[in-house]
Amino acid sequence: MKLSVVIPAYNEAEGIETFHQDLLLPGVKNATKNYEIIYINDGSKDKTLELLTRIAKKDSNVKVVNLSRNFGKEIATTAGIFQASGDATIILDADGQHPPAIIDQFTAKWKKGAQVVIGVRNKQQHEGFIKEFGSKLFYKAFNGTSGEAMVPRSTDFRLISKEVREEFLKFAERNRITRGLIDWLGFKREYIIFDSPERLAGEASYKTSQLIKLATNSFVSLSLKPLFLFGWIGATITTISLIIGVFVALEQFILGDPLQLNFTGSALLGIFISFLVGIVLMSQGMIAVYLSHVHSQSQGRPLFVIDKSTSSNIQ
Repeated sequence: MKLSVVIPAYNEAEGIETFHQDLLLPGVKNATKNYEIIYINDGSKDKTLELLTRIAKKDSNVKVVNLSRNFGKEIATTAGIFQASGDATIILDADGQHPPAIIDQFTAKWKKGAQVVIGVRNKQQHEGFIKEFGSKLFYKAFNGTSGEAMVPRSTDFRLISKEVREEFLKFAERNRITRGLIDWLGFKREYIIFDSPERLAGEASYKTSQLIKLATNSFVSLSLKPLFLFGWIGATITTISLIIGVFVALEQFILGDPLQLNFTGSALLGIFISFLVGIVLMSQGMIAVYLSHVHSQSQGRPLFVIDKSTSSNIQ
């Protein structure tokens, strides 16, 4: 079997040689003798490309894909998966926080039949309160609004089989989250819990603003429920306003205010305005129904995915 190792890199010059020689190569060679390593330089501004090129000249198993500019980690990862030619493809970061020493655990589960093997962080040792809280909030909100259940603390450190890779490459979405699309495909999954080491050098390239953007793209790409949110709010407001309005009409105008509530004109106007606001939000909900169809159509995702490895008598 041939293993493809895909590693997106952005401004990793300080630690890339140590990562390759001391961490990656021992981990890969412990898992298989037949492999290729694909580094994707995502428009780095330091000497990352120079160092990767030097590594590739010394080792024919190493390929370097240099993107013309910084396209972002998700697109860089996709570019690497596109270049992969192995029977299985494993994705990991170049900062050392995805330990290559456990690559053999991923390949072992794959050899036993798993088509997607997902690395899940055991602890958030190196994350601040805001990032950790934001992560928990994201997973709760995402799993509550989407049709997919994403395992908390799951990472991009994952192995996909050749058939999963072929289906993944059919996606044409620009604003993507790799792990979400792989999860959407389904297939047989296994999980590996791991402790994340410290970064080899430098600082994380993902800033809080970029993480927020990634989370937003996840909701937009993988869930349609936020589209209908204001429609449901409008329906709730309209219903409550209508009930209150009917009650006021009966109590004050038909029965002559036996409860002595003495609704003022301002109160009646507020109820009427609330009713109209609800109608407007419900109208937006109706528009959302049509937008959801346009959104789903424009994504161009396959109607279904066939797992050819477990099907019979098909071509």
